[in-house]
Amino acid sequence: MRPSGRDLSEMRPVSIETGITKHAEGACMIRVGDTHVLCTASVEERVPPFLKGGGQGWVTAEYGMLPRATTTRMRREASAGKQGGRTVEIQRLIGRSLRAGVDRQALGERQITVDCDVIQADGGTRCAAITGGWVALRLAVNRLLKAGDLTSDPLGEPVAAVSCGIYAGQPVVDLDYPEDSEAGVDGNFVMTGDGRLIEVQMSAEGQTFSRDQMTRLLDLAGDGVAQLAEAQRAAAA
Repeated sequence: MRPSGRDLSEMRPVSIETGITKHAEGACMIRVGDTHVLCTASVEERVPPFLKGGGQGWVTAEYGMLPRATTTRMRREASAGKQGGRTVEIQRLIGRSLRAGVDRQALGERQITVDCDVIQADGGTRCAAITGGWVALRLAVNRLLKAGDLTSDPLGEPVAAVSCGIYAGQPVVDLDYPEDSEAGVDGNFVMTGDGRLIEVQMSAEGQTFSRDQMTRLLDLAGDGVAQLAEAQRAAAA
């Protein structure tokens, strides 16, 4: 039934390659099917002015798509002089999601910026960015711990995200572009590796959905995130 031939509960193949760049404190390339995102984490010994002197750190994110990440070339946002609304919304989501899994007191007064650059897009770019972004963050924190700059680990369970929706009347997990573009209901689920919810974005795209369907989507998301968390732990080990 699915264009890819996958079962309703079947994720796309996931790979996370670390050590992908030379300079960043943490970096990985995450591939979720044909969606590929480069994630890097940069550590700075400063915090935004509103946090200065408070003893807490900060995690933020930036997101962008390369011009040929999609089937036709997109104009670089820098050439337009401003970021689009979609870009701003996604990078705020990534930042919120990653911060939810950080003990900012344990991080100390430093900022970690996670940059997520979409190399190739085939649906679920924001979910892949969150999932890969956590691995880059984990690697950067590991470096701080090894150097003795942190006395306790500020990260707990992995933070990952997966899309779920109603496609051709059936709840499915991890939508690729053909499914995403035709789904009657589309959602993104951000969760911890042990199943706690961080954020849910759900909307009907031409049809309503029931409470039972929502529960089924939550179950699919939980199973999907558990698989992603396993891949995250393996990559960051």
